[in-house]
Amino acid sequence: QVEPVESGGGSVQAGGSLTLSCAMSQLMYNSYYKAWFRQVPGKEREGVAATRTGTGPTYYSSSVKGRFTISKDDAKNMIYLQMNSLEPHDTAMYYCAARRQPLATWVTYDAYDFWGQGTQVTVSS
Repeated sequence: QVEPVESGGGSVQAGGSLTLSCAMSQLMYNSYYKAWFRQVPGKEREGVAATRTGTGPTYYSSSVKGRFTISKDDAKNMIYLQMNSLEPHDTAMYYCAARRQPLATWVTYDAYDFWGQGTQVTVSS
């Protein structure tokens, strides 16, 4: 496996929920940061949530805090993004990423070593 593999995207009405999943190799999963980013055409990739290896803290962007939850399963090398109370502005391609080194803040997307192909989330009003 050379990249993370996302799944779980789809279309949902505003107020609905989706759960994204990301499968990683052991090497990727052992990375310091494992994160979800999202991007809409013409805009910069935005950090959504991140988790650290071990029992470190989780991080959220202000736009999703309280609505989204990042979690991980050490036995399966998986991370998840539970998205509740979805809103049309959450519409984006969502990417799973992993970064081996802790040298920059979690939102610094160009510091990530591994990226998935993305899964589309579309929220209609």
